[in-house]
Amino acid sequence: MKATDAVDTVDGADVVDVVALGESMVTFLPTRPGRLADVPSFDRAIGGAESNLACALAAAGHSVRWVSRVGADGFGDHLVETVASYGVDVGRVDRDPVRPTGVYFRTAGDRATDAHEVAYYRAGSAASAMSVATVDLAAVRAARILHLSGITAALSPGCQDLLSELTAPAEGRPVVSFDVNYRRGLWGSGDGPDVLLELARRADIVFVGEDEAEQAWGVTGGPEAVRGLLPEPGVLVVKQGGVGATAFVSGAGAPTFEPAPVVDVVAPVGAGDAFAAGFLSGTLRGLPLPRTLRLGHLCAAAALTTPADLAAPPARDTADRLTGLHAAAWERLRLGPGWTQADPAEEEARTP
Repeated sequence: MKATDAVDTVDGADVVDVVALGESMVTFLPTRPGRLADVPSFDRAIGGAESNLACALAAAGHSVRWVSRVGADGFGDHLVETVASYGVDVGRVDRDPVRPTGVYFRTAGDRATDAHEVAYYRAGSAASAMSVATVDLAAVRAARILHLSGITAALSPGCQDLLSELTAPAEGRPVVSFDVNYRRGLWGSGDGPDVLLELARRADIVFVGEDEAEQAWGVTGGPEAVRGLLPEPGVLVVKQGGVGATAFVSGAGAPTFEPAPVVDVVAPVGAGDAFAAGFLSGTLRGLPLPRTLRLGHLCAAAALTTPADLAAPPARDTADRLTGLHAAAWERLRLGPGWTQADPAEEEARTP
C-alpha cells in the first residue's frame, strides 16, 4: 500500500490512510522526580494508544482520522484541539454531555529499574460509552487501514461489542490493524485474554509483545510460539523489547527479525504505539519488510527519548537514511534525547 490523497468516499465519508478508534486522556506528568505522593505539581499533556498513533502518522505525512468520545469539558477541548494540531481529522470525535474526559497521572520511568507509577481516572469516561449505536461506523470503515487496540475492548461491554463488529469478516472491510495492548488492571479477573485472542485472530495486522503474550495467554518459547497461537493474521509482529521485533507474513516463508537500536530511555510510555505507527507508515509506503520494522524501531525510539507519551517521529528523510543503513551500521546506532533533530548516524548512513 502507498499513501495517497483522500479522494474516495464510503457512504459519504472521505477515505483516509488510517482511522484510529479509541480513548485518549489528559496526562499529567510530574515537574520533578519522585513518588506521586511527593510531586507538588504536574505538566499537562495527552495520552492514548490510538490518538498517539494517529498523531505520529499524521506527522509522518499520512491522512488520518481519530474516532472517539470525550466529555463536554475543558479537558475534552484540550484533547480535540491538540490532536487536531497534528493534522488529524477529529470531525468524528463526539462530545458527551454527561460523562467526563478521562485523565491520568504518572511518574517518569526510573532508568535503572524501569519502575513508574500510573494513576488512572477513566471509569465511566465518555469514551467508555462508545458502541455500535454511538459511533459513525461508515466514517470508521472509510480507511485503507483501521487501527484498533485491546484497551478499547476493556473499557465497557459496548466497546467490546464495537470491536467485535469492526473485526467481523465483511466484504469491503478495510485492513484491520490490532495492537493487543493487554492491561491486566483494566480486565481484572475477567475474560480479557480470551477476548483479545479472538479479536487478534480476526485482524489482518497484529502487534503483540512477547512478554504480554506470556502474561495474557501463557505463551512461552519465543516469537514462533506466538505465531503458533496466532496463525490467522496475514502479518504478525512480535515485539521483543530492546532486543528487536520479528514479523511473520503469511506465505512468505521464514520470519523477518530486525534488532532494535540502543536507546537512552527517558520514559517507557508510548513506545508501543509509536512502533505501530512506524510500521503502518512503512506498510502504507510499500517499504520492504526489514525497513518497515526498522521504521517502527525508530518511531519507538522517538517516544522513548521524550518524557511525554506522544513524540513526533523523525523526519522522513532522516528515517529513510537510517532505515537504509547496512546491518553493521544499524547495529551500532545509539539514540538519545534530541536524536530526531541531531541525526547521529548521518555520516554512517553515507558509508558504503
